[in-house]
Amino acid sequence: MTALTEITPLIKNSERLETRLKEIPTEPGVYFMRDRQGDILYIGKSKKLRARVRSYFRDTNRLSDRIKMMVRQIVEIEFIVTDTEAEALALEANLVKQHQPYYNVLLKDDKKYPYVCITWSEEYPRIFITRKRKLNKPEDRYYGPYVDTRLLRFTLHIIKRTFPLRQRPKPLFKDRPCLNYDLGRCPGVCQSLITPQEYRQTMQKVAMIFQGRTDELVKMLQGQMEKAAEELNFEQAGKFRDQIKALYALNADQKVSLPDDTISRDAIALTSNNQHCCIQLFQIRAGRLVGRLGFFAEAQSATPGAILQRVLEEHYATVDSVEIPSEILLQHELPEAEILSEWLTQQKGRKVNLVVPQRQTKAELIEMVERNAQYELERTQKNSDRNEQALQDLATILDLPELPKRIEGYDISHIQGSNAVASQVVFIDGVAAKQHYRHYKIKNPTVTIGHSDDFASMAEVIRRRFRKYAVDDNLISTSAQNEDFPDLVMIDGGKGQLSAVVAVLQELNLLEVVKVVSLAKKREEIFLPGESEPLTTNAEQPGVQLLRRVRDESHRFAVSFHRQQRLQKTTRSRLEEIPGLGFHRQKQLLAHFHSVDYIREASPKQLTEVPGIGNSLAQEIYNYFHPN
Repeated sequence: MTALTEITPLIKNSERLETRLKEIPTEPGVYFMRDRQGDILYIGKSKKLRARVRSYFRDTNRLSDRIKMMVRQIVEIEFIVTDTEAEALALEANLVKQHQPYYNVLLKDDKKYPYVCITWSEEYPRIFITRKRKLNKPEDRYYGPYVDTRLLRFTLHIIKRTFPLRQRPKPLFKDRPCLNYDLGRCPGVCQSLITPQEYRQTMQKVAMIFQGRTDELVKMLQGQMEKAAEELNFEQAGKFRDQIKALYALNADQKVSLPDDTISRDAIALTSNNQHCCIQLFQIRAGRLVGRLGFFAEAQSATPGAILQRVLEEHYATVDSVEIPSEILLQHELPEAEILSEWLTQQKGRKVNLVVPQRQTKAELIEMVERNAQYELERTQKNSDRNEQALQDLATILDLPELPKRIEGYDISHIQGSNAVASQVVFIDGVAAKQHYRHYKIKNPTVTIGHSDDFASMAEVIRRRFRKYAVDDNLISTSAQNEDFPDLVMIDGGKGQLSAVVAVLQELNLLEVVKVVSLAKKREEIFLPGESEPLTTNAEQPGVQLLRRVRDESHRFAVSFHRQQRLQKTTRSRLEEIPGLGFHRQKQLLAHFHSVDYIREASPKQLTEVPGIGNSLAQEIYNYFHPN
């Protein structure tokens, strides 16, 4: 997209703004807001395009702070006309999914709740729980986000014990299945003992559980069980019987009392405080609660009805048509309920009713959903308040001008200098942000087996982390505004480690920008640069406890990486003993066979399948593992 750098924002050019608004038709469609770089800020829909777009510029005081900020950046408006409002909604959903504009993100993706992922993009799909929803493979399906993590893990545990599914991301053995095959928990995927078509049929049954179609699945399994019994295939009939029992056990405690429990319905409600809005959606199928989904949004981002509408639009845009219920119970009236109902009806192929119940059982159900959202918001707020208190206390202890939003912790791990590594962990707003963690392998040639140097190792890591910010003195202050620049750096260690880090930061001219402290393990003492004595603190006060959590996490992360490196080193050392087998061919062997155990079991002919391994070297490798 071509940059629009010479164009001033429309809100500052009333003549151009009015001209542009008159060019927009009054028909239904989708509109795009672009900034100076030509990037899409926002994608919206409306049954009357001109009126909707004009509303952004007419009374800006009624807009939220977030939307006011967006309006100040708009330099161009584009539109696509559609025949109906439902078509506009469907087009908007697809375009938002494709472009993911910044101001379309209403829901906060803070990885609070987990999803279930089925990797339909793979020949033999896997199923697993994840908190990171990756949308780069359109064939994969995500279900959730689920509020009750314990129940979700229990459900997946029962499913994997009941249905023969792929249990491992990678095969354990090269030429035979593992114990899961003998136990009947895996159909032998690694050795292709089941065809992809047959395996996918099993996975489609599992998907029905997360689609809320358990009753339909039970009826299907009952028919297959009866057919197997008629054919005197009693072993297969017994498997279907066990699967049916497991499905009944999953739904045993999920009954919801409704007068017409044959209708599939969703119920959605929210509650909010000054900052956050917690939304919960109950999925009820045949009178049973099959899923409880949770979402968070900014409380001031929109009206309650508009927030509910956006949640429903984003949720149903990612589900299969069979997952859309016949009825959706709402806590508030939606601003565009008719458009949403028409779009959902087209998606499902049957009428979808949106109802705001006022009395009796359905209204009580909405109250129950709202009550659950309130409990979840209070729990989240309590955790947030505790983290806020810890951050405020830490800012007071260290005399920081602002709360340390991003804290980085560093630690070194080795055994007498061998396999020396370092860890970088990140806490954002007092919560571990594992997506930003990083490992380092120590490259200092003086750090070898029998000769460790934690000071030099820590100095190396800090230099590698911050050298990109020291391009020249003029860029230091602006670099500190990057979102990955820490407000506080915590070093695991005492005055020695801190002094080594301070020397590096002085060398990079960053000591005035990077706030750094160290936390000594023995007495939980905090040291500041240039101070010979630790700060006077209580080990149990909130700020110190937060630093301890960062320190413990950095230690755990460093130790786990060190163990991994030590294991790989042990593996490589065995291969190093084989004459004629260099480092490059060792890597090729391990990449092909995945472990030394596979290499040991391989025949000379199988070894020659590895690039660079000829008959002579293959025989040498085989003789090493089979000396007799």
